[in-house]
Amino acid sequence: MKILFLFILLNTSLVFSQLNDSVFIRTIYNEALSRGKSHEDLRELCKDIGARLSGSSEAEMAIQWSKSKMESYGFDKVYLQEIKVPHWERGTKESGWIKTKQGEILKVNLLALGGSVGTDGLLEAEIIEFKHLDDLKKVDPLLVKGKIVFLNQPMDEKQIATFKAYGGCYPIRGDGAVEASKLGAVAVIIRSLGLPIDIHPHTGSMHYNDSVKKIPAAALSTLDANHLSEILSINKAFFVFEMDCRSFPDAVSYNVIGEITGSVKSNEIITFGGHLDSWDTGEGAHDDGAGVIHCLEAIRILKVMKYKPKHTLRVVFFMNEENGNMGGKTYATWSKEKGEIQIAAIESDRGGFSPKGFELDGTDEQLKLLQSFEKNFSPYELSVFEKGYGGVDIGPLNKVFIGIPLFGFVPDSQRYFDFHHAPSDVFESVNKRELELGCAAIGSLIYLLDINL
Repeated sequence: MKILFLFILLNTSLVFSQLNDSVFIRTIYNEALSRGKSHEDLRELCKDIGARLSGSSEAEMAIQWSKSKMESYGFDKVYLQEIKVPHWERGTKESGWIKTKQGEILKVNLLALGGSVGTDGLLEAEIIEFKHLDDLKKVDPLLVKGKIVFLNQPMDEKQIATFKAYGGCYPIRGDGAVEASKLGAVAVIIRSLGLPIDIHPHTGSMHYNDSVKKIPAAALSTLDANHLSEILSINKAFFVFEMDCRSFPDAVSYNVIGEITGSVKSNEIITFGGHLDSWDTGEGAHDDGAGVIHCLEAIRILKVMKYKPKHTLRVVFFMNEENGNMGGKTYATWSKEKGEIQIAAIESDRGGFSPKGFELDGTDEQLKLLQSFEKNFSPYELSVFEKGYGGVDIGPLNKVFIGIPLFGFVPDSQRYFDFHHAPSDVFESVNKRELELGCAAIGSLIYLLDINL
């Protein structure tokens, strides 16, 4: 009888706990959807500050805005963490044209890739097309020397997971300039890494090798890339363009940090955030304005609900994810040097679209914990709870806090690469309700991790 009583008591307690969790999470969603601040906060970040490239005046104003906003929400601590970041500027707007064999001159839409050198005035040369970076690597250098290389590899539209399609094309952007320069090319033009066929070029980071001559690198809109390819299929053509971009010495910048202090284990930290910087085109709305606002709103809601966490909850607006990740790297070593214990980290850096779930970079045991939360999220139509990727900013934590689980927020990805690194990544492209649902999902995961770790 005593054993039966204990069994009933334990099961009753479990059911009561689950009911409490259900009610608490419902309240998080109610706050986000009915009294949320996320959409207006994102509007301010995008419209009042704008694009936020590391080292720019806009990035500095975004830091000030973020600190002020966190202070207005009454977090227990709000402060800045100093870091050093690369400083690259696009300069005067790029211009480009195709010159056909028949004498036609056709203006195109292009953007310098982040970190590229300039052209030092107008640069004109014959342009030669390759469908894949591997095709370029195999070619006779005599066919490339003195020419502009055009890397025209499209993202694979057959991939349902669009990030896989992006990853398959990334080498043309990251490595294209080095591989083209090795063969004597004077510049490289890539097809933008985007799925739609439109006029918006997509920028993004690229790299140089100190042992290889640096040549200008730019991205062409997908519509212009198709047009250029059609022209080259008939006859030779020349490409003419000018870019005024340049690099400067590293600049001082900051991560912006807000906390609710843990009531039981204050030295154990649950970190969550996104990156405050963006590329200098568009407004950085999906990448990653939505991500930082997701996490800001999540902690704001928990504060409004007067939630007293066991562990310290820390929101971090990381600086410099786009072209160096100095915010993430510096934060990880700084936390370790302070003697903190990082027990989990969450990142939102995949846009402000409808939530689908969370991925985990962690162990099988940690995956079981994440999957146990599925019942809590099923009323909100989240179904992805699987192993995968955490995020660039939180990745360095795993190098100094071995075994820490890294959770990546997973929204619907089908439209993300319409806007990624493009002029079209503006506030108007983010749906208010989808953004709010993301905030609530992240707030709920923070709560569940806090009570279960």
